[in-house]
Amino acid sequence: MRKDIEIPVSKDVYIAIVHEWNEEFLDKEWNAYIINERPSAIEMTMVVSKGYDGDRKTSTMRHAVDVVHAKSFKKIEVVQEDVLGLHNEFYVTYFADQKLFEKKFLFEKNTVNIQNLDTLPLLEKEGILAK
Repeated sequence: MRKDIEIPVSKDVYIAIVHEWNEEFLDKEWNAYIINERPSAIEMTMVVSKGYDGDRKTSTMRHAVDVVHAKSFKKIEVVQEDVLGLHNEFYVTYFADQKLFEKKFLFEKNTVNIQNLDTLPLLEKEGILAK
């Protein structure tokens, strides 16, 4: 029966875009991170990202992050400045507690900017959390 199907709700897993210094290029850049604030690790983690706004679209990027340990984070990708003017969507799929979880995160267009930066506690860097 339909009422017997349990759909697990993803909690304490986030996507953030962080503005940080790049030693190689001697400039600040935007990087996307996955954050796991759960008390246990998430496994077989996949992140699919894309940007869009009407007819303008980016390529769809797929990232196998594998394991993100409890109370930790991993860098996913560099986000180009041009892409911040688009809606940026991140689909995250992972296993935890012997269940499959999925969640969509969205950064609305033009919301990732210097004025909206907050300090992200686990990363101890300035960035923006996705909705």
